[in-house]
Formats: sequence, C-alpha cells, structure tokens
Amino acid sequence: MKRVAVLGSTGSIGLSTLDVIARHPQRYDVVALTANTDVERMRDQCLAYRPQVAAMADERAAEQLAVALREQAPEIEILAGEVGVAEAAAIPVVDQVMAAIVGAAGLMPTLAAVRAGKRILLANKEALVVAGGLFMREARAHGAQVLPIDSEHNAIFQCMPPDFDKGLDRVGVRRILLTASGGPFRTRPLAELTDVTPDEACAHPNWDMGRKISVDSATMMNKGLEVIEARWLFDADPDRIQVVVHPQSVIHSLVEYVDGSVLAQLGNPDMRTPIAHALAWPERHHAGVAPLDLFEVGRLDFEPPDTRRFPCLRLAFEAATAGGAAPAVLNAANEVAVAHFLAGGIRFPQIPAVIESALVAVTDGDSDTLEGLMAIDGEARSVAERLIAEGV
Repeated sequence: MKRVAVLGSTGSIGLSTLDVIARHPQRYDVVALTANTDVERMRDQCLAYRPQVAAMADERAAEQLAVALREQAPEIEILAGEVGVAEAAAIPVVDQVMAAIVGAAGLMPTLAAVRAGKRILLANKEALVVAGGLFMREARAHGAQVLPIDSEHNAIFQCMPPDFDKGLDRVGVRRILLTASGGPFRTRPLAELTDVTPDEACAHPNWDMGRKISVDSATMMNKGLEVIEARWLFDADPDRIQVVVHPQSVIHSLVEYVDGSVLAQLGNPDMRTPIAHALAWPERHHAGVAPLDLFEVGRLDFEPPDTRRFPCLRLAFEAATAGGAAPAVLNAANEVAVAHFLAGGIRFPQIPAVIESALVAVTDGDSDTLEGLMAIDGEARSVAERLIAEGV
C-alpha cells in the first residue's frame, strides 16, 4: 500500500487524484491533505479519507476546520499556514506527494517534499517555472523522484526511453512536440478579444480545469509555462521544444527521434489518466476514464500557433531562452494579471501587455537561491500591480 499526501486536495487535480485513489482503496492510504481556504470541502474529504494530518494555508480556515472536525474526527491533526502545509508535505511515512497547489504558492511545500526524498507527482508547473534549476538540483541531491502530471509532460514521459536522463542526444531524441488545444479563442477574430469576459475565457472546449489555469489556456500562457517545465524535466533546450496546436486534445504530446520515428501518447482529455499513471508507475491500473474511440474521434488536426493571437506564448519562449530571473518574472506578472482579469479589473489583451512590461522592468536578481527567487517574485508582483494601476 502506497501512502499519499495530496497538496491542493480541494482543487480540480486534487479532486481527480482522490477519485482515482477511491477506486483502489487496497492500494493507497491518504496520510495528508492540504488546501487553502475551502473548509467545507476539506472537512468532507477528511471524513471520507481519515488522513493523519490536514493542513490549511489560511490560518483562519485552519481554525474553522479544527472546529468542524472536533466532534467527528478529533484524531486528525490540523496544521496551519505555509509552514503547516510544508510540514504535511514532508511527513516521514508518506511515500508519494501529489503536488497540485496552483501557482507559486506551491513552490515551498513541493520543495519540502523534494528535500524529504519523496516521489513527487508534479502538477504544480510553477515550481519548475520559478525555480527549475534549484528544484532539479534539490531532487538529485535528496534522491527525490519527479513524475510529471500535466497531461503533456506525462505523455512525453511515457514516450521517452527510460534512460532519458543520460541526455537527449545520447538516447536519440531530436525534439519534443508539445500539443496545445488552442483554447476557446483559437478561431475568434482578433478584434473581438478585447471584450471577452472571464467566463468566456474559462470555457475551455476540451478540459475541465480551475479558473486560473483556464485563463492561462485561453492566452496560451499555460503552454508557455509548460515549455519551461519541459525544459527542466527533460533537460531540453527551448529550441528543441515545438508547440503544435491540436484542437481535439487526443494526442497529448509527442517525442521525435533522430531515426525519423515519432512516438505519441493518445487518450481522452481526462486528467485522471496521467494521475493514475503516475500514482501506479511503473505499473498501471484503472483510472475511471472511458476508452478512446478512434472512430468517434474521426480526425486529428494540427496547426502552428499564432503568436500574434497568443503573445504570451512568445513571451514564455523568450523567458525560457533568457533564463535567470525571466521565468520567475513571467510567472509572477502573469498570476497578478490573470487575477485582475478574473476580478474584472483589466481586459483580456492587457494580460500579455502587463507581462511584457514587467519583463522589461525586472531583469536582475539572484536566481540561484530560493530566497533570491522569492525576492524576484515579490518585485515582479509589485511591478505588475503598479503597471495595472497605471493602466498598462
């Protein structure tokens, strides 16, 4: 039986993870659950899975959870704040940690799990975007195993030879083909993008995701962040990663080899597939996902991304190539801009404008230490807030 901690258990990836776990109660024991503010859902999860520990990043929410569980589950230890979430991530008895906290907030607890030598099921791409070099160095130093959960990176992992960590050239990989659906605005006239609403941006044609990641998909920043993530997971230079728009979201990504072979991983667009793959790896088990019906799919289309329509993708490639502070600035400015867009504070096209201006404004910083990266992140957020206040 594998003992699991789920960071971000009340979010979409966390819910899908618990759904897969519930299908195999004889194989998994949920030891720790963490969330931010959703006390009601966390209470229900605690009663269903009876973890040893439950942590809420919001301290007031932790107090409310303690009250809610006092009568029915007093044996569950309640932890609070960022420190409490990090403690839950590093519990000694845990074998594997689902890192599904959205945004840069997931970096600290995921690093805590890495430093505890856990198997990391990585759904928090920002951990690698903000601190990719540091993250992978820490994983090697502490013997932590990193398995990707993003459908694209999980697909790449499945298509790679088992010894890809020797270097892509040594195992005959020419390039990585990262697929993207194109989101809800792939064919909408550019002139109409100025007035799109948050609800329209969150209406993804294929995937059911949280609102922040849905907006990232609409801008294709999500794919840009995945480029940076792939750069670190597979030690691939950005110029060896190509984004391919594939509207059906059936092929989740591909790996091209020097002999002309191209391996692809296909499946229905359901996050339970990569989650189940990583949970069971190197074995496989049922995920609750319907089999792929190729006759129903009928056709598979591909097209190059339009960086005029999706400037965030261009900015992400530029940040990946520049390295240093740039990826952390890109991520921080994007998080601020998307939050303002979802709150109705800025228009959709202002998201890339804020990010590009922040990248120009913040160029220096210590990107080799966690403290330095957090300082870069904080400065970029302050700059983004100022830019938005000034009407950029």
